[in-house]
Amino acid sequence: MSFTEHLQELRQRLTRCFIALVVGFLACYGFSKDLFDILMRPLVTVFPPGSHLIFTALPEAFFTYIKVALVAGFFLTSPYIFYQLWLFISPGLYKEERKYLIPIGFCSALFFVVGASFGYFVVFPFAFKFFMGFTTEFIKPFPKLNEYLGFSLKLLFAFGVIFELPLVIFFLARLGLVTSTMLRKSRKFAFLGCFVISAVLTPPDVVSQLLMAGPLMLLYEISIYVAQLFGRREKRHMKDEDEEETEEENPEESAEEESA
Repeated sequence: MSFTEHLQELRQRLTRCFIALVVGFLACYGFSKDLFDILMRPLVTVFPPGSHLIFTALPEAFFTYIKVALVAGFFLTSPYIFYQLWLFISPGLYKEERKYLIPIGFCSALFFVVGASFGYFVVFPFAFKFFMGFTTEFIKPFPKLNEYLGFSLKLLFAFGVIFELPLVIFFLARLGLVTSTMLRKSRKFAFLGCFVISAVLTPPDVVSQLLMAGPLMLLYEISIYVAQLFGRREKRHMKDEDEEETEEENPEESAEEESA
């Protein structure tokens, strides 16, 4: 495909993703208030008496519900959106590798939702409890709607993205760009990168950073075994080594085969 054809393909895929997102948004808008109540629940449960969320701009609550419906629509249509993105990459794949597109599209959405769920059910309670711990008799929390929404969505998307790591490694391993040996040798630098990424994506508190860095390091370890099981180049290398060992053990048979 030429560069222009790649751009046309990208425009086509993005248009389909946009249409799917609009459909998901319309489907979720009627439930936006209930969805926002669910999103607030981890914070509300640790609120001290007398605290509540506020909004200072007249349209702030309205746009908050719009954003919630939009994000919910993305989660709802994420299998189709991820599938379209992988289809854009498919022209650069071999025919054998294209058969993984549908499972990869589904798993991309699944891992993203699992990561966001981990952030909601595990990280949010610890993080919000930590922040509410600074409440005193004279200091009461009254967070704004849009600030809380931006904070919570940032964490949800961050955890959704990092849970894609094993799938990304699977894809790179199938292309032969990474191997399990390479990942093992880079482990200490990867772990350092996990803490750097966690520091960038989470609030400046130790609890949130550890709750992201820990799963990220575990996912990296899982990715090593994923690369070992599904990597193409490493399998060929191991096969060549086995053949060389066989030739060294049976030099006479190898010589006869060459002469024949």
